Amino acid sequence: MRPPLRAFAVLAAAAALLAGCSSGDDWSQPRPKPIPVGALGPGFVDPSHPPIPEGTVTPRPGSWDAVHPPKGYRVVLLTAGDDAPTRALATAVKSWAEDEDVDLRTIVPADAHDFVPSVDRAVRMRPDLIVSAGNDLVDPLAMVTPNHLSQQFLVVGAELAEPTHNVTAADWSGASFRGEGLGMSSTYDPGSFTAERCAAAVRAGVAAVLHDLTGVVIWLDEHPPA
Repeated sequence: MRPPLRAFAVLAAAAALLAGCSSGDDWSQPRPKPIPVGALGPGFVDPSHPPIPEGTVTPRPGSWDAVHPPKGYRVVLLTAGDDAPTRALATAVKSWAEDEDVDLRTIVPADAHDFVPSVDRAVRMRPDLIVSAGNDLVDPLAMVTPNHLSQQFLVVGAELAEPTHNVTAADWSGASFRGEGLGMSSTYDPGSFTAERCAAAVRAGVAAVLHDLTGVVIWLDEHPPA
């Protein structure tokens, strides 16, 4: 009887280990609103002129560096496109998630017909934040986000033309795509999507969301657009 007992014990221990690992990955259970670790530094916003809905915030470089998400922050990366800017943005999100011990899951739409369903799938996962990377997702997000006002979205390297209060963007002059209806900005520059700029967009954008500065554009140029 000893071999079967030993085998049973091994299987039971393995099952317990798997259960322990998977319990932390269960997003179906609600949890309190995420609390940021650290505070925004001077110059992120002007206290005398708080941002208005759909307004632009031009933070001082590095004023977001002390802000970190809580451990296990639930994030869905929604990314579409194989162009260099999109790849750079997605890489920045993944690197940030690894550095910050974020629970990251990624959705890549199969094709253009899957853009809107992919946004819906991300919402149904009930993350703390959905991060979008890729110009192809701007118009689908504009369609879906007004219907899910309790879900926070962050668009990096682009922005929505008319965002609702749950959609924040981190953008700069070389990355100011706002949807097919408006066309590509004359200042669009694929070369501006450097690793440093993309990383700053992710961190500044998340810092804003964690501090409830949502529904605005975090503008990473020295001056806001005219």
